[in-house]
Amino acid sequence: MRRDNRDARQDEYEDNVVSIKRVTKVVKGGKNMRFTALVVVGDKAGHVGAGLGKAAEIPEAIRKGREAAVKAMVSVALDENHSISHDMIGKHTGASVLLKKAPEGTGIIAGGPARSVCELAGIQNIRTKSLGSSNKQNVVLATIDALSKLKSPEEVAKLRGKSVEEVLA
Repeated sequence: MRRDNRDARQDEYEDNVVSIKRVTKVVKGGKNMRFTALVVVGDKAGHVGAGLGKAAEIPEAIRKGREAAVKAMVSVALDENHSISHDMIGKHTGASVLLKKAPEGTGIIAGGPARSVCELAGIQNIRTKSLGSSNKQNVVLATIDALSKLKSPEEVAKLRGKSVEEVLA
């Protein structure tokens, strides 16, 4: 059996199953049970994504969630001490997540869903606060939204037509 490039690329990423929910649909003949799995995937080097997989069995739902997460990956701008370059708020539906830059040695100060996203993105020093909804799926997507909106000092300097030193001052 020949493996294509996508399968080889998926093996590079670590994944973390944030939640598994049992969903029941009532039909004429009884109840249909299915599962949804929220999976976060990252390479611990500035790339992270999240996906939702739905299937009749848990392993299949996790596999589908992993595939969806790899397709939805974003790049994260990290600074020299493995933190984010500036503070940012990410929003998704009712959930907001505040990400704050932290100095070396702080570690990851974050709640469950936001923590798994930060760890798999390769961030080692960050402070987060989940605001609004505590729904795991919305918190994960709000965190990814905030990380995707981050800009490096080089990008900001280029946009403003200044040098990096002038932007950081």
